[in-house]
Amino acid sequence: MTFKLSQSMPALVLASALALGACASTSTTDALAAPAVEAAAPVAAAVDITRDEVAAAQAAWCDALVMISMTADNNGADAARAAAEAVIDGAYGYALGPVLFKPTLTTVPQTFRITREGALAYFVGQNANFPNDTGFAMKHWRSCASENAAIFMDDDVAMSMGNVRFTDKDGNVTVVDKTWGYKKDAAGTLRIVLHHSSLPYAPK
Repeated sequence: MTFKLSQSMPALVLASALALGACASTSTTDALAAPAVEAAAPVAAAVDITRDEVAAAQAAWCDALVMISMTADNNGADAARAAAEAVIDGAYGYALGPVLFKPTLTTVPQTFRITREGALAYFVGQNANFPNDTGFAMKHWRSCASENAAIFMDDDVAMSMGNVRFTDKDGNVTVVDKTWGYKKDAAGTLRIVLHHSSLPYAPK
């Protein structure tokens, strides 16, 4: 079966997962709502990030990575680049300021990717300013799953730490240690503002 990318696919992948978290958050607020005389209280709580929203954002990131990889395999590098741009704009907080992004496979002097350009280069390569990037999203991924060790939440900010498990088209599995940081923007959308990834330590 040939995978065909629609221009709206990355946004839909992210929006559907984030909507799942938003629905869970709404139902919780409704169930615990105070009487009408205290109606203002839930408004302040509505900006709080929930565990469901964090889980939905992680699932959306995984789905988007697989989508970019399959787009590269079936439609080529240019299509994959366009898909990655939409995913980065929909998921990351580069519009809010520097994103604390330390990918798995980067080296000095380009270890940290605080700009959108650097993030895009890491995912799909094709950038002479980042000559060592071959494109992490171009490695034929077919599934991805996040496994949290713990989640910290405080109002409109949340952080998680755990593993992400990637499986490629040949069934090979790669596991990385990953820390995410999220912040809700003015529209109430979760944005990734911290993304730290590394290979598990293997003592000699």
